[in-house]
Amino acid sequence: MSLLELEKVESFYGASQALFGVSLDVKEGEVVALMGRNGMGKTTTIGSVFGLVRLHSGSIRFAGREIAGQRPHRIARLGLGLVPEGRRCFPNLTVSENLVAAARAGEWTFKKVVELFPRLAERRDQYAFTLSGGEQQMLAIGRALMTNPRLLILDEATEGLAPVIRRDIWAAIAKLKAGGQSILVVDKTLSELLPVADRCFVLEKGTTVFEGPSEALTPELQDRYLGV
Repeated sequence: MSLLELEKVESFYGASQALFGVSLDVKEGEVVALMGRNGMGKTTTIGSVFGLVRLHSGSIRFAGREIAGQRPHRIARLGLGLVPEGRRCFPNLTVSENLVAAARAGEWTFKKVVELFPRLAERRDQYAFTLSGGEQQMLAIGRALMTNPRLLILDEATEGLAPVIRRDIWAAIAKLKAGGQSILVVDKTLSELLPVADRCFVLEKGTTVFEGPSEALTPELQDRYLGV
């Protein structure tokens, strides 16, 4: 059984339709990549999962339970952790306070998060707004892990970051995968994303146009669906 399953999801921003039948699923312990050119519906799909975008029709199930129509905070408490596009750390809280504010009982603790991201241990008493963009992204991932999610969702996890920071974040994602963490990740860096992803879904104009294992996304398909 899939941990997360979207079936023929149609969503709207006001009167404007953004998704036209998106279907995808994530199984327990799997890393799934959600891809597509800019404006094709990736972030809208994530917003629909979390109840942040109005669902018109279709089904969204988490752990076998229909979650469409529930309030965002209730959806999050079911075991979904979000690292949103743009990071959105609490700027006037310290690193420690950002992490503790999100904490729920479970395997992930402050100690374990700073073992994954040692830079956060070095910056633990700094306010989030003083961190670099890469450090803020590490903090955003750590904050989501502190909720002890069954499914971690990363929206543009490495966008705009320096290569050395991207490398550190992809290494952390690989460690999470090795530990059995279920992950849905949106990212544009195919050379780093495809090796860690078990399966891929590609969106075009708000609908799913490709589903399959990473190795099935050939250079020709990459050019067709993801090329500039």
